[in-house]
Amino acid sequence: MLANVLIGLVALLHVYFMLLEMVLWDKPYGRRVFALTPEFATASKALALNQGLYNGFLVAGLLWGLSLGGAGLPVKVFFLLCVIVAGVVGAITVNRKILFVQALPALVALVALWLG
Repeated sequence: MLANVLIGLVALLHVYFMLLEMVLWDKPYGRRVFALTPEFATASKALALNQGLYNGFLVAGLLWGLSLGGAGLPVKVFFLLCVIVAGVVGAITVNRKILFVQALPALVALVALWLG
């Protein structure tokens, strides 16, 4: 039960990331979150849209795993691992904070899943 709640929270985080990247990227709130200049936000908007879409796929996978109940274990593990890898790569290539915002919650959910 705890693992499923944590997976749901990871999915909600990625809904937030998706909205930031797909909708709010070039808006004042999105620019503030990502520390973007208006010029850079405009120039990179298509890339952010694509990146947000990938976060949407992670959400879909996590929700799919949750919807399968006990049979969803492999799906949950796969998508949590995808989130962890994306967080590690983001931390290495963009900002170390991504490790704590993205990868760590997924790792905690994965550990809870394995212990449950």
